Amino acid sequence: MISFNNTEQAFKYKTDAGLKRANFLFSVIGNKLLLKLGLNTIPTAVKWNIPFMHSIVKATIFEQFVGGETMQESVPLVDKLGKYHVQVIMDYAVEGGDYGEAAYAEATKQFIEVVNFAATQTNIPFMSIKVTGLARTGLLQKLNTAMQAGSGTLMVRYKEAVKALLKEEQAEWENVVNRLRNISLTAKDKRVGVLIDAEETWIHDPVDAITLILMDELNKQEAIVYNTYQMYRHDRLKFLEENYLAAKERGFILGAKLVRGAYMEKERARALEKNYPSPIQPDKESCDRDYDAGVKFCIDHLNEVSLILASHNEHSNMAAALMMDEQNIAHNHKHIHFSQLYGMSDQITFNLAAAGFNVSKYLPFGPIKDVVPYLMRRAEENTSVSGQTSRELQLIKTELKRRRGAK
Repeated sequence: MISFNNTEQAFKYKTDAGLKRANFLFSVIGNKLLLKLGLNTIPTAVKWNIPFMHSIVKATIFEQFVGGETMQESVPLVDKLGKYHVQVIMDYAVEGGDYGEAAYAEATKQFIEVVNFAATQTNIPFMSIKVTGLARTGLLQKLNTAMQAGSGTLMVRYKEAVKALLKEEQAEWENVVNRLRNISLTAKDKRVGVLIDAEETWIHDPVDAITLILMDELNKQEAIVYNTYQMYRHDRLKFLEENYLAAKERGFILGAKLVRGAYMEKERARALEKNYPSPIQPDKESCDRDYDAGVKFCIDHLNEVSLILASHNEHSNMAAALMMDEQNIAHNHKHIHFSQLYGMSDQITFNLAAAGFNVSKYLPFGPIKDVVPYLMRRAEENTSVSGQTSRELQLIKTELKRRRGAK
């Protein structure tokens, strides 16, 4: 019987020193004043190479949430997780920005190196990509705006929007598509899954379209390319079902990574500022309802859908595990994979792994200066998700107390 209260299993991989560091870090994150101070100072301090800041960040928040500054530096952690039957999703943590064609070409090269590296490791079945690391945000937004103004299916609106671009913009977009295709073709050859990460709604339609195109091309025999469905959007359950119908009609496997979402405050603020309806669910209950409905839909259609249940919500993970048992679905079924971010929700990850489920940690890597935006989001996420930090702290303190009593 799985129990997410089993702290001995959850933190078996952590030393006493590592557990104490996590206790300190989540205590700081849980303090709103200290968190605000960190969010306001750390990015600037790292950018300006303030003395000792690199060492301080690496020994604290970086150590908790990141695998290393390079892929090779991440290997000991990848191997350590593997000993506990926990796999890894490698995430080159490059964030969006208008860097220019040379930088996008270099990022593409790096993503392909991640694929090749993952193929040499028995414990890394997936890698992830943010399209904003390969494309100019303004171009994505222009395409998205045109698609929103159009009519018809996603693909019809996409094709019309691309046609409406200026010639030089069409060439620029073709380069973006080729970058994604080259990464995905390499991944198919190496049998490594490619997870296309979610973006903000105002640039997401072209990301959805190109991801669906790549799935149609490459997911005929097995799932290689996965889209990310943010279920805190009120339109995503319907969109997931529509994508399933497209996959069934065209004969490809739908790769679906289900998340709740990471841009809620930003999305609501922009909708209010620009006076359009918020794309976010009206309340948490609606989000939870659609998330669990999406998981059930995928599990009910496992022949055509490969699901990655990416969630820190204990109820959603337990419900899916119980659903699999009720339907006599093997815990290691190749089309169901559970995942949590490294540094968070170990009670879910390691207890599922001990019960034989396919489960992974989402493991970012990269130079500290490049990873800081990711780290700031993780810190903010822990405070914006109700009870997340207090739950992490409660479990860590419980395990520290258990270990003291066992000595």
